[in-house]
Amino acid sequence: MGKCAIIIPARYGSSRLEGKPLLKVLDKPVIQWVYEKANQAKLADLIIVATDDQRIYDCVKSFGGNVEMTSTEHKSGSDRIMEVVSRHPEIDYICNLQGDEPLIEPESIDAVIKNVIEDDRADISTLIREIGQDEVENPNLVKCVTDKNSFALYFSRSKIPYERNTGIAKFYGHLGIYGYKRHALESMTSLSQTMLEKTESLEQLRALENGMKIKTSVVDFVPVGIDTKEDLEKFRQIVSEKLSHI
Repeated sequence: MGKCAIIIPARYGSSRLEGKPLLKVLDKPVIQWVYEKANQAKLADLIIVATDDQRIYDCVKSFGGNVEMTSTEHKSGSDRIMEVVSRHPEIDYICNLQGDEPLIEPESIDAVIKNVIEDDRADISTLIREIGQDEVENPNLVKCVTDKNSFALYFSRSKIPYERNTGIAKFYGHLGIYGYKRHALESMTSLSQTMLEKTESLEQLRALENGMKIKTSVVDFVPVGIDTKEDLEKFRQIVSEKLSHI
């Protein structure tokens, strides 16, 4: 069996929070928080940060992490990851871990990796969590419906399923972490954007429209992705509260 790599795409440019991988919390940059969580996962053989910015490259090197430079022309994190994977023929399984998710649980990373390695039916794997009515109408929170074997049927920014009859459905929000078999990532990045993907602006719909199978696992933590200054402050508060209870 080939190796499994956790690859963390990290860009400097961001429309809402520029340079967020390098912003510090307790004197540690966000990208280092993410890298250290990845390092606690048990099922990966190597971790690589994929960046297009020399400042991020130098930062990762400074704390002893593995990092590779990639093109500035990539339109998605998947394309950036594929560039790195193309240099490593030994990699058969890939975990795409976002560089702005410093509170991801190592056990959740392992769940994604386990599904894509052990389930022959799964081309891709990801995570979902049960959500309430207060979140289900939010278009920024992607929802997911699955079949009885935990394979994704559809992802949407809309509320799914639609409640013709109330009090029956459970609702699940999607967490933006993916596991790939190598062939699936190669296919994803070579296929053209599909109608549903363009409509909802959700890259995973390209996989579903092309017949790929996405295995899900349910987790019970609420992620804190850092996209705004408010998110960064929330992360600071969470870290400070955890340290105060040690």
